[in-house]
Amino acid sequence: MRKINQFGETVEGYTIPVLNEREIRAAAGILFFFTFLSLMLILLKGNFLMIKYVITVFMTDFIIRVFINPKFAPTLILSRLIVSRQNPEYVGAAQKKFAWIIGVVLSATMFVLMVLVNSYSPITGIICLFCLTFLFFESVFGICLGCLFYNMFYKEKAQHCPGEICEIKDKHEIQKVTFYQILVVLAIAAMVVLLAFLCNDFFSIKPHPLFG
Repeated sequence: MRKINQFGETVEGYTIPVLNEREIRAAAGILFFFTFLSLMLILLKGNFLMIKYVITVFMTDFIIRVFINPKFAPTLILSRLIVSRQNPEYVGAAQKKFAWIIGVVLSATMFVLMVLVNSYSPITGIICLFCLTFLFFESVFGICLGCLFYNMFYKEKAQHCPGEICEIKDKHEIQKVTFYQILVVLAIAAMVVLLAFLCNDFFSIKPHPLFG
């Protein structure tokens, strides 16, 4: 019988405990959505109610991941249901635990300051932006920023990172970016700047109902 209190799964062909990166990315997307929505309510409505619920759930979720078992974290359970038809992408559990410990520290700090003390400050704003950045990179790009710091604190090198970024390897031809592709990106950026100068007043006009 498997222990309830464990971190990572034992999978044939892997010598270390692993986790499913697809589930982790989906969970990061769920948390990003609700955190970002809460931030918009604060900025646009001055409403702090939702963020207090989100912080509480966020912290509880990460505490379960780190100190009990990721299998019982609610966002990872939902994510497992959502991506269950996709082939797993196994990543090392050790670096994920390190990244999630950072998540516990950040969310616990937010819980104390915003929920218990019922305050807001530049500190809570900066922490919120950090959390959103971590979640965005994880869910959209598949880059675990917390995992990148793992090798700075541990002598044992991280194994099976998402996309095998821990391994030094040559890029495939399809992964390379040419000079002309960079020019396209710069041209679009220049177009946006030009539009801001020439069309800002026109773009600022409030739309009217099409069928009104």
